[in-house]
Amino acid sequence: MVASKGFALNPSWAHYLASGTIAATFALGVLRFLLIDWSDSLSCNALLTDGQWLDQGFGNWQPQGCMMQTYKAGDAASCLAARRVLFIGDSVMRQLYFATSHMSDPSLPARPPSDNEKHANHTYTTKSGAEFQFIWDPFLNTSYTQTVLSHTSTSPSQKPTLLVLGSGLWYLRYAESGGISAWETMIDTTFEAISNGMPGIAEQVMFLPVEQVVPSKLSPERARSIRLSDVEAMNSDLYHRIMPPYSSFFSATPFLDPYMPSEPSVPISLPLAFNQMLSPSETEDGIHFSEKILKTQANILLNFQCNDLLPKKFPFDKTCCNSYPTPSILQTSVILLIVTWGPIAILGRSFLANRPRIAAFFPGEDYAPSVSIFGLAVGLTFFADRTGLWLKEQKQYDPWSFGILSLLALLAGLATMKKADKDLGFLNREQTDEWKGWMQIAILIYHYLRASQISGIYNPIRVLVAAYLFMTGYGHTTFYLKKADFGFLRIAQVMVRLNLLTIALAYVMDTDYLSYYFSPLVSQWFIIIYATMYAGSRFNDRTAFVILKILASMAIVTWLFSEPWILQGLFDILARFFNIHWSAKEWTFRVTLDLWIVYAGMLTAIAYIKIRELRLTDHPRWPLAQRASIILSAAAMLWFFFFELMQPSKFTYNAYHPYISIIPVLAFVVLRNANPILRSASSRLFCFIGTCSLETFILQFHIWLAGDSKGLLLVIPGTRWRPVNVVITTVIFVYLSHRVAEATGTMTTWVCGVQKKSLPTANPAPPSSSSSAPQPSASSHGGSRVGGGNREEEVPLTLLVDGQPSKEGSHLTADHQREPDTPIRPHGRWLDRLSQTPNPPSASNRLFSNPLGWMSDSGGKQGIPLGLKTAVVFGVLWGLNMAWPSPS
Repeated sequence: MVASKGFALNPSWAHYLASGTIAATFALGVLRFLLIDWSDSLSCNALLTDGQWLDQGFGNWQPQGCMMQTYKAGDAASCLAARRVLFIGDSVMRQLYFATSHMSDPSLPARPPSDNEKHANHTYTTKSGAEFQFIWDPFLNTSYTQTVLSHTSTSPSQKPTLLVLGSGLWYLRYAESGGISAWETMIDTTFEAISNGMPGIAEQVMFLPVEQVVPSKLSPERARSIRLSDVEAMNSDLYHRIMPPYSSFFSATPFLDPYMPSEPSVPISLPLAFNQMLSPSETEDGIHFSEKILKTQANILLNFQCNDLLPKKFPFDKTCCNSYPTPSILQTSVILLIVTWGPIAILGRSFLANRPRIAAFFPGEDYAPSVSIFGLAVGLTFFADRTGLWLKEQKQYDPWSFGILSLLALLAGLATMKKADKDLGFLNREQTDEWKGWMQIAILIYHYLRASQISGIYNPIRVLVAAYLFMTGYGHTTFYLKKADFGFLRIAQVMVRLNLLTIALAYVMDTDYLSYYFSPLVSQWFIIIYATMYAGSRFNDRTAFVILKILASMAIVTWLFSEPWILQGLFDILARFFNIHWSAKEWTFRVTLDLWIVYAGMLTAIAYIKIRELRLTDHPRWPLAQRASIILSAAAMLWFFFFELMQPSKFTYNAYHPYISIIPVLAFVVLRNANPILRSASSRLFCFIGTCSLETFILQFHIWLAGDSKGLLLVIPGTRWRPVNVVITTVIFVYLSHRVAEATGTMTTWVCGVQKKSLPTANPAPPSSSSSAPQPSASSHGGSRVGGGNREEEVPLTLLVDGQPSKEGSHLTADHQREPDTPIRPHGRWLDRLSQTPNPPSASNRLFSNPLGWMSDSGGKQGIPLGLKTAVVFGVLWGLNMAWPSPS
């Protein structure tokens, strides 16, 4: 008998789990939209019907499943223009009237000018020409109200864009009015008039629910006549008059429709959420509530009236009562091309095999899977953040949530620690991947919880961004000093790898390239580093000369960004000739906030190289210098946290940041490399996130977050399910980021016409290393990416490829120069591997090796020169920009 084998987990379980999660949530989103949201596709009823406070300060009201916009004067002016908004009702309506008009134009009063005018009519006109009118009629029975409802007093041009009515408390307060029975008669008459007169009465009619009073705070006179049970009965009557009985199986099933009513039976909107947001702590007399409550109610009115009328352009951060724009023909074509290009190459392989000229325009079999993964991920991104497939809600900072998520991330990182058999050296690859990984996790948590409003959190996060730029300067400078490869091929590799996903999303999502600011920022600094190191490159072996030109570059860049007219003039040229509209002011802020940290990284690279060359680590006093640097770094780190916590606001800290950000960055570098144990240890989890940090930074705008990073993505409806959504969306987000990182690295080698090749993030070891000081090691070990394939090296937030031979490595032993120990990950450190030449391209399939040479290396006999490819790509992008339609 054969012994039964124990249970073995499929090695690809993570892939199946994540892809299954994506498929299940996608199907759930489609079913939810078809079965529940089809009758409220714009989420208008969701805005008016249900919601909850996300904070205890009554400043962030969350409707179910959509994002509200906080309206300012300019937004309201754009929507209302010279139109008329009419309020008719009692003192509760009067409060709402003043709150709405004041929000539309802050120069208008926020309350009645005097107590004598409380029961008077009011009319105010905003600076934009919108007219806000209030008619005092607590019983809705005056002749003016009847005239408005009969539509005999105004011409079509004077018809209110929004008519807001409200009554009820005065019928309860004054028994002589006839009480509830008289109120019911009034409702019958009013609703009949509205039903018969629409749409001539107003474009939109809203009837407020009877306000839910706080009995314990009512005056004795009011408490005797205004009972909460009567208010609830009146609101129930309103609901059943306006909302029809359930008429279908889907709408009659409570678990399918927990908060979404059916379409109104009369053309009236009933904002039941107005009563839900009331809190006893926000009223003094039990009837009239605070300005915070009124401001939110006014915001709901403006969201209801204006969201779908405002220009539909990014950021798409208002999804309540708003439809997504229909993609233009050009945008649809781009989406279809990106999504289907790879699958067509795979599914149409037999067709393309006999048509080499057509096949030349499609990726070969080695690249088609990566192109397919890239395209499908971008397509899913579009469905996630440009359709109602998944819901979006607002962010809210919570210190407990921030602390718990940060602690869980730290524990997970520590639980996946690994230790190499030898000292991996100063800023080795595992260490830099780990550094990028935990920083990216911290930034993600920071963005998810909207922690930017907390200065004590914002300030360290700014340092993390500076650390990325520090690594950019360090890595590229080390490369150019060691390899002296200033060819156009490497420029193309870096720029394609950095910008392929960003540019694709800019067109697919119809956003601004600069809105994904880190990719453009790192791209700009790479060009500056390249120009700096290329200038007089034949003298780069002279340290004084290199330092001098770095300082000169620093001075020039500082001057360029200190003169606003220079960047503004450049952006004006882009707008005129390329239809690219960027904000020079915003970009100047982004760049100058970390203006010198890249140069600090460049100088650190020079310092480290000189330490190696001069063998200072063998000096008898090196251990003393090392201990002194560790003590100084620890003190510097403590000082920084004390300093940043003492700043009154993040705006105050921003003024210091460009000058002091280098202190915590260098302090961390010294402390993290203090001894061989620290240099040889790293967290597998953080390393894994670090290998796809560029993708996590970009995709978070639309997959983990939503509304172009302004909100949160909910794949399971309901605010109460946010903890579950965090888990599910994190699985989807990390998996997509990882797969897109792999795909983009492969596509970079295809576009640039070279085979995959590893590039730097760490430094090689000196010939001898007997000291415990920070020293490089001859080889670096670590796990490969899930999914196989070559594991490309990374410069901060990038995966780079290179195919040029290096003069490095002459000092290495035969063991260090051996072939890769596995087909997945090459053995040896990145600077050692720079000396390796790429493998020749596979010729196993001539068809899928681009027979016309479009994507082949420029050195090939049939290859199109890389410069010509670049010109064609820029020409296509220019054509897209010039033909791209303006936002509606």
